[in-house]
Amino acid sequence: MTSTPATEALLETLRPRLAATGLDVEDVEISSAGRRRVVRVLVDKDGGVTLDDLAAATTLIGNSLDDADTLDERPYTLEITSPGTDRPLTHVRHWRRNTDRLVAVTLREGGSVTGRVVEVSDDAAVVAVDGTPTRIPYGEVVVARVQLEFNRPRSTQEA
Repeated sequence: MTSTPATEALLETLRPRLAATGLDVEDVEISSAGRRRVVRVLVDKDGGVTLDDLAAATTLIGNSLDDADTLDERPYTLEITSPGTDRPLTHVRHWRRNTDRLVAVTLREGGSVTGRVVEVSDDAAVVAVDGTPTRIPYGEVVVARVQLEFNRPRSTQEA
């Protein structure tokens, strides 16, 4: 999403407030829809976001927007959502939250790998590519996305 002074101000306001509830603000987008604005806030947390989390975030964010000068006096529609599977893995917390998931990674030096995230550290992820652990430093990643698995093979831990 595009960063503007209004979105940056809103991010600075919302991040600490939502962090106190255990939620991370991943992104904010403000767009126009006729006379109204649409404010989309993307939130996430370890273990995934529940409907109760989204309801609480909606109340907190709505109150924050009503108290802030960020949107002037124009009416707005508020949308709170969690990341979809097409969301790129751009922070260590994204990798950590997707441990044991299949990811496709495009590498800076060219080429790509697809494998299961098996370990995450502050500087790299270990991805099992065809069963072989492969260390991938985050600095070498151009883009990484979780892959949908409709018929995921059972792991030995689940058997």
